[in-house]
This record gives sequence, C-alpha cells and structure tokens, in this order.
Amino acid sequence: MSLNLVVKVHPVVLFQIVDAYERRNAEADRVVGTLLGSADKGIVEVTNCFCVPHKEFEEMVEAELNYAKDLYEMNQKVNKQELIVGWWATGNEVTSYSCVIHDYYSRECVNPVHMTVDTTLQGAHMGIKAYLNVPLGVPGGTSGSMFTPIQVEIVSYEPEIVGIRLCQKTVDTQKKTVEPMNDLAQIAEAAKKLSGLLDSVLAYVDDVLAGHAQPDNTVGRALLDMVHSVPNMTHQQFQDMFNSNIKDLLMVMTLCQLTKTQLQLNEKLTLLTSL
Repeated sequence: MSLNLVVKVHPVVLFQIVDAYERRNAEADRVVGTLLGSADKGIVEVTNCFCVPHKEFEEMVEAELNYAKDLYEMNQKVNKQELIVGWWATGNEVTSYSCVIHDYYSRECVNPVHMTVDTTLQGAHMGIKAYLNVPLGVPGGTSGSMFTPIQVEIVSYEPEIVGIRLCQKTVDTQKKTVEPMNDLAQIAEAAKKLSGLLDSVLAYVDDVLAGHAQPDNTVGRALLDMVHSVPNMTHQQFQDMFNSNIKDLLMVMTLCQLTKTQLQLNEKLTLLTSL
C-alpha cells in the first residue's frame, strides 16, 4: 500500500456533502456516504458521491447497505466510469465507528479512501482530510489498523470553475441567486480583473526598485517568464487582432439573436396556420 497516494476532489463532491449535512435528521450529529470516481497511478480522483443513511449508537452503528448498493447500481447505469473509491464522513476527526464502516468499503474496492469534511467550520474554514487504513502488527501476534493521513487536493474542470465563480458573487451580497453574464460582460469583467493584477505587479516592481520591498528571486523569474510568453507585436498589430476578434464575437451574437427571432416567428406562423 502506497502512502504517497493523492486524492483529488472536485467541488461538486463538496457541495453534495454539505447539502447532505444540511438535510440530515435532527438527531444525527454527522452524515456518511460513498465516494465515486477513479483510481490510477497513485491518484484517486473523486468526481461524485452520495449519502448513505445510518445511525450511530453507543456500541454499534447501523447503515442502510441495501440502499447504498441500489444507489450505486443506478449511478452505474448513468456513468459506468465512476467506481467506488472510498467513503466520506462529516466532522474533523476519525471516530470509533470509522473502522466498522471502513470494513464494509474494503469489500467494495481495494484500499478505499476515507475522507472527512469539517462542516462545523472549526478554525473558520471547512477542513478536508483524507486517510488510508494501514494494518499494524506482527505475524502471529496481535494485529490492528490505523488511519494514516494522505495528501488531498481540490481540482476543477472548466465548467465547474464557471459555476464556482458565480457562487462566489453571492458571498458579499444579500442576493442568493445570480444569473450568468453575456459574453461582452464577461470580457469586461476579465479585463478589469487583469488590469488590477497588472497594477499590483507594477506596484511590487516599483517598490523593489525603490528599495521599499525585498526582492524575491522566485517572483522575479516568474515575472520574466510571463513577459517572455507574451507575443512581441506592435500597437497596430494588437489593435487589428483585437478588432478582428470583437467583430467575430459580435457576429456570433447577432447570429444567435437572428436564430432566436426566427424560432419565435416560426412558432407564431405555426399558430396562425393552425387557426
């Protein structure tokens, strides 16, 4: 068993875990569930999950395993690539019931990953940890096991990044819903953000040159690589390229609007014909 395993978790998994925690029964302190994804070459990528109803008593734990099996089989009909890679639980620590639950998942997959998500926000953030269950003991002697921490990372596909950025806009406002922006508004927002980042870089360079800040070789190399990666073109060449792209964007938007108008006209003509 390799402890160099890296667990890569997608945001949709965290959203589902938080949603399951918010919808838990009033008497439940935590919720648990199954992690779905893929495992290959020392990387476990978690792309989906679901909650498994369970109850914890003083000396035992009960889980609806038939429910978990049925839900997994239904998910297989939709996405056969998502296999069981482990299980999750809310909270910031491994409990005495974790070994019992982990034993079930050990029969469902090889070396299942156990992930905890701290939905109580201790330390003012949602701590995410991942573990492997490592056997302990000597041959012929007493044996046991221990949950050993492994590396966990948050990764995103491009569509997920778009969704996360939309969700972030509700953090500092009273609005709980946002609407996607059109293409031109997205370009304006990206340009404004890029301008702010460039101002920060220029201010840092000015402070270093004036002796107000300590130079950092790592930052200097990164800035040099960034400057060299920008194509060398004149102002006129850049303006021509920008105008060409703007024309293409406006043409696409115009075609979309014309298509929408044509569909509306077709619907009205159909209604008139049927009268």
